[in-house]
Amino acid sequence: MEALRLILLYVHLIGFALLLGGSLAQYFSGRLRINAAMLWGSVIQLVTGIGLSAPLRDGDEPAPAKLATKGVIALLIFVMVFFSRKRETVNRGHFLAIVGLTLVNAAVAVFWR
Repeated sequence: MEALRLILLYVHLIGFALLLGGSLAQYFSGRLRINAAMLWGSVIQLVTGIGLSAPLRDGDEPAPAKLATKGVIALLIFVMVFFSRKRETVNRGHFLAIVGLTLVNAAVAVFWR
């Protein structure tokens, strides 16, 4: 089971890289819109996060409050990305909220013990 958890964690990190990298690429291009990397990154983050929250370890599961917090943030990111994906441009505040929530989600993963 440890191998499965590590594979899920690896794919989860790839999803994070796609989401953050795609959003930074769009931000620095000057045209704020949702690209394919952001969409796929948010989907990968949500699906692998659900897989990682399963009790795959022997008594060393993360706190339920942490899992719920990360789940809600990941769901918010996915909804914000999914429903804005076909717009030509996205509001600056909306776009920066996606980037900010992505960074907050990573911070919760790292700092909440």
